[in-house]
Amino acid sequence: MDSTKYSLADFIDVPDLDIMGRAQLFAEYAQDSRQRGHAHFRRISLDGSGPTMRVIDPLSGQVNEMIYMASNDYLNLTRHPRTIAAGRAALEKYGAGAGSVPLLGGTMDIHIQLEQKVAKFKGCEDAILYTSGFGSNCGTLLAMLTDKDVAILDLLVHASIIDGCKNTNVQHFRHNNMQSLERALNKAKGKRTKLVVVDGVYSMDGDIAKLDEIVELAHAHNAYVMVDEAHATGVIGPNGRGTPEHFGLEGKVDIVAGTFSKGLGVVGGFIATNEELVQLLHFYSRAYMFSTAPTPQAVGSLIAALDVIETEPELRAQLWNNINYFRENIVGLGYDIGNAETAIFPLIIGDGLKVRDMCRRCHELGLYINPVQYPAVPERLSRLRISLMSAHTREHLDKALEILEQVGREFAVI
Repeated sequence: MDSTKYSLADFIDVPDLDIMGRAQLFAEYAQDSRQRGHAHFRRISLDGSGPTMRVIDPLSGQVNEMIYMASNDYLNLTRHPRTIAAGRAALEKYGAGAGSVPLLGGTMDIHIQLEQKVAKFKGCEDAILYTSGFGSNCGTLLAMLTDKDVAILDLLVHASIIDGCKNTNVQHFRHNNMQSLERALNKAKGKRTKLVVVDGVYSMDGDIAKLDEIVELAHAHNAYVMVDEAHATGVIGPNGRGTPEHFGLEGKVDIVAGTFSKGLGVVGGFIATNEELVQLLHFYSRAYMFSTAPTPQAVGSLIAALDVIETEPELRAQLWNNINYFRENIVGLGYDIGNAETAIFPLIIGDGLKVRDMCRRCHELGLYINPVQYPAVPERLSRLRISLMSAHTREHLDKALEILEQVGREFAVI
């Protein structure tokens, strides 16, 4: 099979093949991709997240050290001494797991401590913990909305939000476009609950939701607002508390969602909102009810991670120094980065095959970045995705820019 003629979307539904047949066809595609050097997914590393990483080459088996710019660990809290020590202490005190679902026997005092800390950090009354960020979005939306309600989604929201709206009516509005949002709100008149859902920072584009305008417009139409803070927590706002803080809206956003696996460096998810809604979710959110409570080690590390964000602002300051330096230089090379304004940089190429070939070349030269192509984004917006960390040194950034300049010129995109 010539994998260059296909995209991942081609294997979602093949009319004449059952699931095992589709799996066999995809295996042939994946094998050809590997042979062409397009084995960019599930690459095996020998280290934890950090500014560099030792990676096993999928064809030769050789171990190569690479500059790692594919992580969402923006503040490098996965390796922070305080998060490691707190996780180790919780592991020793409580054991390796919670042993039960949180609604029955799995809630420990350490879980309550984290809930209270998250709620305070996000300027909300209460919070509920999930074992994944995907689960927090999907499980909450499935619990809240039925066919009597409507979810009004920015076109670029995360897949977990889209999946969470499968039991309700859905309307979309153009990305960050207030005129389009207002039209959607007008169409939603008569629905029992109207909920506008956006990402605080968009994971593929690195831009920030116009949350101030969104909240004002939604509330004027008697709609609630939910914001997913996955890529905003720890990164934006004067104290790293995210998009509501960035816009001076703490306490004014109805539902604040997020994950613990990016800026906080661990794993899990949360919803911060009012006490009444949290109580309802305890009993009606299946992703919460039927999942064993988060592990004590993760919870202990997360409590420490929030403390680090509040007491070590220099980490965020260094991240933003890196962001500003990299943005100035990558734009200076001639790359199109769209509306990126945070630690996420899309290098928009507009050709899926060229993106794969450029990514292969970057990997060969020692720069670990990710290809993003259709169906994750439209083909015309196929891109290389780069994300920065506070631990990247100027030397790392300069070497990455040097590689990107070389590869950009080799493929005539700059």
